[in-house]
Order: sequence, then structure tokens, then C-alpha cells
Amino acid sequence: MKNIVLLFAATFCTLACSSVSPAADNQLTEQEQQAGWQLLFNGTDYTGWKCNNAKEVASDVVDNAMQPYKSGGYLIVHEKQFGDFILKCDVKMPETCNSGIFFRVEDLANPVHTGFEAQIATGNGVGVHDFGAIYDIVPTTKNASKGPGQWNHVEIKCEGAEVSIKINGELVSQLDADELDQPGEREIAGDHKFKLNGKSRAIKDFARVGYLGFQDHGHPVWYKNVKLLPLN
Repeated sequence: MKNIVLLFAATFCTLACSSVSPAADNQLTEQEQQAGWQLLFNGTDYTGWKCNNAKEVASDVVDNAMQPYKSGGYLIVHEKQFGDFILKCDVKMPETCNSGIFFRVEDLANPVHTGFEAQIATGNGVGVHDFGAIYDIVPTTKNASKGPGQWNHVEIKCEGAEVSIKINGELVSQLDADELDQPGEREIAGDHKFKLNGKSRAIKDFARVGYLGFQDHGHPVWYKNVKLLPLN
């Protein structure tokens, strides 16, 4: 009888543990698959990705992570465009880092002025150019970085005019684009950088569908577990 009880307990533990165990890197969990998450990076090569200038990605996959550094373009972008979604990924930065995750990019020839950017950067600041900011528009409320050399979890949500960013599970910036309906207007004093044909843009006028990409800004940065959930 004792052996039967022990066997039952071991079997139950195995089933329980397997039901909650996380997926390996660059794989979807069973729960994510059922919820409709898409795996955008396979951990091996750049299938489904290209440079924003249409060149093939020249940088290597390093330790099963994307590394946009020396990719051959300003951005590594996914071949599909996305509108409303939740994007999550893990990012690791070197001691000095200034990079970004671009999303809803309208024009691949001009991503700097036609898309949003979630700032990826080292440091302890809480401005519009610090880790987790909606670059040059909304500052972070908190610097939630684990620091250089550590994996940080980033989550970006876009739903209509609403944009938000979480770092390591903490909400650090959010935006209602419809509220910024004047050219140059942003959440803090001063004008933002975004211009089109030499004239400042209103954030409200940004495209609600566009390309998703990772910036090569002169520093090696590592990305893995790049997953996206379309919001229909």
C-alpha cells in the first residue's frame, strides 16, 4: 500500500510540475500556443527577418539570441506588419548601451520619424531617453532595469491609440496617442524629434499599423524569446 501511495504521489508531482514548467528559450509554452501567441524568432537564424533597407541580416545569432549589431541596416525588421498586439522579449545589454525596439514603423526608409521606439539603454535615469521610455515622447516612471549583463523582460502593448511598456513586470510608461494632437507635443515640456518633410508631426497622426524591429545603434544587444500576441 505504501508503495502505491508513493507511486501516486510521484506521478501527481510529475504531472503537476510538467503543467507549469516554462518553455525552453525561443519556444512557446502550451498555454501561449493555446492563447494564440506567435514566435517571431526561432533562436537559430533570421528566418522572417530582414534589414529595413531590404538587405539580408548580416549579423550572427549569438548564444541563441538575436544581435542587431553590424546587421547591415539601421533596423532588423520582421517581414510582417502588426497593428494591435502585445510583444514580449528578453533583452541583455552591455555596460554601455543605447538602442531600441521600434514598432508601428510606417516607412522603412525613415524609421526614425515614422515609428515608435521603446528605449533600450543602460543607466539609472527616468527621462524620455532612458530604459523603458517611449522614446522622446513619454518618460519612464521608474527605471526597472536589472543592469548590464542581465536579462530584462520587456513587454510592449499597442491597442488603438493606447501604448504601454512594462519592464520586468512593472508598468513604466504609457501613452494615449489621441491626446497628443498638436505637432511637436509630447508628455513633457519641449518638442519631440519626429518630423515629416521638415515639419513636426502630431503623435496622434502616427500609423496604427507598421513594422516591428530592433535597432543597430552601435552597441551589441541581445534579444531572445521574441513573442507576439495579436489583439483582434
